Amino acid sequence: MKNWMILGAIAATMLIAAPTKAADTGDAPGGSWVFPTGDAGKALGVSIGAGLIVIGAAKGIGNIGGNAVQSIARQPEAGGRIFTSMLLAAALIEGFTFFALLIPFLSKP
Repeated sequence: MKNWMILGAIAATMLIAAPTKAADTGDAPGGSWVFPTGDAGKALGVSIGAGLIVIGAAKGIGNIGGNAVQSIARQPEAGGRIFTSMLLAAALIEGFTFFALLIPFLSKP
């Protein structure tokens, strides 16, 4: 699992740092290589930001669900209270996620 996380981080870094061809600035004969700017840079940032938000929310809700199931298996008589607490925590995470996803998409170019 740890190896896949490291590989994913390397791939994400390579995608973020993938150079795009820019207009000729005179520094190099065929143009220069720079990071995306303008609308392309904004689209890249929004995409990466939205992906990280969704990944974080999924990990949080997965942890809540897994721990709730373990707790109910250990103490079945407390299942109702655990389930209620789990739903409340998952709803708070979902609300924060929806708000966090709106911010990048509503920002002006």
